[in-house]
Amino acid sequence: MSKKYMTPGVYIEEKNAFPGSFVEVATAIPAFIGYTEKAGRNTKSLDNKPTRITSLADYILFFGGPFTPKFKLDSKKPGNHLITINGEEKAISYNKNHELYMFRSIKLFFANGGGSCYIVSVGTYEGNPDGVEIKKAELLGGLESLLKEQEPTMIVVPDAVTLNADDCYAVYSQALGHCARMQSRIAILDVHNGAGERIEGTVDDGDVIAIFREKIGTEFLNFGAAYFPWLHTSIVPGGEITYKNLDLSINLEELLPEPNAKELIVNFVKGQSANKEEANPEEKSETDKRNFHLALIATSPTYSNLINEITKIENLLPPSSAMAGIYTTVDNNRGVWKAPANVSIHNVIKPSSNITHDQQELLNVDVVSGKSINAIRTFPGIGTMVWGARTLDGNSLDWRYINVRRTMIMLEQSIKLALRSYVFEPNDANTWTTVKSMIANFLTEKWKQGALAGSTPEDAFSVQVGLGSTMTSIDILEGKMLVSVKLAIVRPAEFIVVTFEQQMQKS
Repeated sequence: MSKKYMTPGVYIEEKNAFPGSFVEVATAIPAFIGYTEKAGRNTKSLDNKPTRITSLADYILFFGGPFTPKFKLDSKKPGNHLITINGEEKAISYNKNHELYMFRSIKLFFANGGGSCYIVSVGTYEGNPDGVEIKKAELLGGLESLLKEQEPTMIVVPDAVTLNADDCYAVYSQALGHCARMQSRIAILDVHNGAGERIEGTVDDGDVIAIFREKIGTEFLNFGAAYFPWLHTSIVPGGEITYKNLDLSINLEELLPEPNAKELIVNFVKGQSANKEEANPEEKSETDKRNFHLALIATSPTYSNLINEITKIENLLPPSSAMAGIYTTVDNNRGVWKAPANVSIHNVIKPSSNITHDQQELLNVDVVSGKSINAIRTFPGIGTMVWGARTLDGNSLDWRYINVRRTMIMLEQSIKLALRSYVFEPNDANTWTTVKSMIANFLTEKWKQGALAGSTPEDAFSVQVGLGSTMTSIDILEGKMLVSVKLAIVRPAEFIVVTFEQQMQKS
């Protein structure tokens, strides 16, 4: 009883009947870094300011919609998407600075169960039809802005893949270092040029995978996970791409072979449409433009095929944002300790490359570098599945699996935040007992939920703190309270082996 009573009377004291407790921190809060249409809330700028949103509607309100890219046709070039027109093979490619992935990646994130997330806009393209140049320094500046944010648990940089390979992997290496420094998040990475010209082909991992492993470095690999290949999605609806997405250098009248289409184009340009007073195609009403597009679709198979191919290119997305959504779904439904694998991906038609069992062996286990890359595969009658659950540090027994890394982050940060209230408390047996019981109660609850392995709590974890156990007298004099926590975290059954053998007939 610390209070002194000097006046006669009746006094009431309330005592806590239950031990101290705490809850786990959030585990599924990704932070997306990239370029947006705008960045503002009312009159306040959100440039390079991490902003928490909870829905696609919030994103559109604060950061705007998609960029309208333009595409050009060139003679055949390696690595581009090809189409045959009038017997001549042409390559379809984005105009310079028109390849932006942020908005479509956010849509893919929410389509796969995404929830609350942070958006860091490092540049805007509103009012700039010529697009925006993706810069490594600006993406790294967005990464730096997240140092003051404690809540994000994942880092996703969709626009990094538009950089050259050296700059892309420089950004990824910095992201891994950022995660290791914060100790509260991991980076979800894409393979640069993870689709290339392999739209309909098979995987050729002798180039992009080798480059990834060479350039990603060797530091902080357990704080990152990579996925391959890119995905053909249905994020961009078919009717969203029209002739307005074609570069001005493309002359449809010369390009399209169908006579009816040529006549339609001539009439449209001359103003013989719903409003005959209009002479400039750019000045026509949206209704006329829409009707012209639909008429071309109906009269010109060549135009229809060209629009379909451009729509495929727009829907070809890196998988990191989809994985952020899947992490969120798995965390909410099963827990962060469940490996985010053997899960289907929504709004995905198929992977851009068809990975076989033998080819995945080279992705999943790399004897030389140990840098594992998780495969996304299609199985007949099942669909597109995430078929890997390893961090980049695939040869490490400690940090091989994503769920182990993320579970440790959750436990570490939860315990860290709970013990903050005991800073400057007396470093004596009373405080040690309280701290030990709090941690033990929390870990017991996690064990009951399935996060820790063991038939009893004693098998699943141990907590030690105290003089002669984790501390010496010198430690106490120096103001240190040392707590030792040992955990048996559940690991996924990555390889299930069933053995069969014949036995002699017994009857």
